[in-house]
Amino acid sequence: MTFPPLREELRGLQPYGAPQLPLDQVPVQLNTNENPYGPSEECADDIAASVRRAATGLNRYPDREHVELRTALAAYLSRDTPHGVSVEQVWAANGSNEVMLQLLQAFGGPGRTALSFAPTYSMYPEYARDTSTAWVQGRREDDFSLDLGLARELVEAERPSVVLLPSPNNPTGTALQPEAVTALCAAVGESGLVVVDEAYIEFRRAGTPSALELLPTHRNLVVTRTMSKAFAGAGLRLGYLAADPAICDAIRVVRLPYHLSSVTQAAALAALRHAPELLGKVDELRGERDRTVGWLRERGLQVADSDANFVLFGTFDDRHAVWQALVDRGVLVREVGPEGWLRVSIGTAGEMMSFKDALSAVVEEKR
Repeated sequence: MTFPPLREELRGLQPYGAPQLPLDQVPVQLNTNENPYGPSEECADDIAASVRRAATGLNRYPDREHVELRTALAAYLSRDTPHGVSVEQVWAANGSNEVMLQLLQAFGGPGRTALSFAPTYSMYPEYARDTSTAWVQGRREDDFSLDLGLARELVEAERPSVVLLPSPNNPTGTALQPEAVTALCAAVGESGLVVVDEAYIEFRRAGTPSALELLPTHRNLVVTRTMSKAFAGAGLRLGYLAADPAICDAIRVVRLPYHLSSVTQAAALAALRHAPELLGKVDELRGERDRTVGWLRERGLQVADSDANFVLFGTFDDRHAVWQALVDRGVLVREVGPEGWLRVSIGTAGEMMSFKDALSAVVEEKR
């Protein structure tokens, strides 16, 4: 027996994570889809004061139902749907990663299947693996859209317990149309869930709706979100979902006791009070994204249409060599997605100029 006595299917695997390189070596870091604009001093002061108040009661366990936070999240989500969202429909956890893991713990497991369509978020099969859920992966079209006929056929053949559909999709930035969500909710039926992962939804282009609008129509629909991206809260670690109250009740069975600390709840509530400010740079980032898409296409590169705060571009015969050459010039992007493609997060105007200058130099060298 090899020590430590790790589960056999985990042996030899490496932990998930994007490269983290020192800022003094690579000053322009555009690889993890963070919001480049941090909270203001006023917002930071409110968070600090809120955490200070919570700290006086750290001898007591936090509200395990995080009712005040769920109420605030429900109010925020209600802005994106004419139907509104109630506190009973909301659940939160430590990042949307934990939300997804709890969903797989509750609705996946041995003898059950989770399904998605590649290319997609690379953590999904890890959630399945960690919960001993079988993993099935369909394929997207060349433009990264879904062929609904083929998608329905796969769902009907595999009968998954959970279908994971990011919208906008990571790493491609592709948004789902409402008819895709409706079709797959119908195909899955009440024997499974359709989870629409809206981590980047605040960056969507005009006219792209949120799946929240479909919640009253589909009991088996779950919409997940995060404060890590548009909310400039990657360090906060707060994810949440909206779903039928029965789904939220089921998650309570698998959640760890007091899983959201008093400090996390206080900081998230303070951040929500400053939502207009924290989201204030979203329009600017959208504009920078669209300009970046145009710039890349003008140089003859392929670019996926994006409703997110990142752009997938290519294709390169040796994408790793391009990635490394950019790093050597102080710019870090992500080597992810289909072979030949790279993904750049949208940063400040200055950061994007550095990216463009570096990429121009790299492409010129390789001609």
